[in-house]
Amino acid sequence: MSESKGTIEYVLFDMDGLMIDSERVYTVANGAILSRFGHEFTWDIKSQMMGKREMDPSPLMTTTEHLLFSWNLIAERAAVEWLFNRFPDIPLSIDEYITERRTRQDALWDTCQPLPGVIKLVKHLAKHQIPMAVATGSLKRNYDLKTVHLPELFESFEKRVICGDDPRLKDRGKPRPDVFLLAAELLGRKVGTGDVSSLDAAGEEGKAFIAERARGLVLEDSTMGLEAGRRAGMKTIWVPDEKLRALAPNETYGADCILESLEQFKPEDWGLPPYDP
Repeated sequence: MSESKGTIEYVLFDMDGLMIDSERVYTVANGAILSRFGHEFTWDIKSQMMGKREMDPSPLMTTTEHLLFSWNLIAERAAVEWLFNRFPDIPLSIDEYITERRTRQDALWDTCQPLPGVIKLVKHLAKHQIPMAVATGSLKRNYDLKTVHLPELFESFEKRVICGDDPRLKDRGKPRPDVFLLAAELLGRKVGTGDVSSLDAAGEEGKAFIAERARGLVLEDSTMGLEAGRRAGMKTIWVPDEKLRALAPNETYGADCILESLEQFKPEDWGLPPYDP
């Protein structure tokens, strides 16, 4: 029997790269533009772009995460500006690049497919009435485009979704904890606001918020998302792309658990009902 990692009462899902293979679309779109001018969108470029986001920079952020950080136009433009500094021969303006990339992405969103293990997990949690929500950095328009053809996966969430351009976030996206705190509130959880380190652990209200946060489980594929989950005071599982993992194979980034795929997830390890035999 596996050692218990705690008792979880609600589960919060990232989406891109965790639930669906949408990161492939970002890579294809960027790669198609760069290849026109003789360049390649490589993992070397992604790793070198760590920390290039203008707002609330995180030392854990990779290029892929930066380029997917589309909830904030400033961040989106900053990423393209970095690419242009790397490849000054690209004869496009920042706006032209962003427009072409969005057009290419929009044409591919309906090709996104669920990643291994996620449908089984979502259906299992729904069957046992475990509260769950999606907390994603995607714009709402992109969320709709990515998910409309996948009702089997997303219908269980109904309206329990927080997107990166939700006005309640006030541009406080990952790695800040707000997106997960808002998602928990959608589930009726009283978790307070701000980093868990800012809560008064000696006060009754602070204790209650901390305890309620610790009952939540965050599933993420990104280091930014992990940081957001940790700052929220929730348990975290990291399910990274193998190429991202290969950049720093010994790093855990503070995750409570690291999986190669959601197929490896064992609900009973977290105090949840086990899968049917």
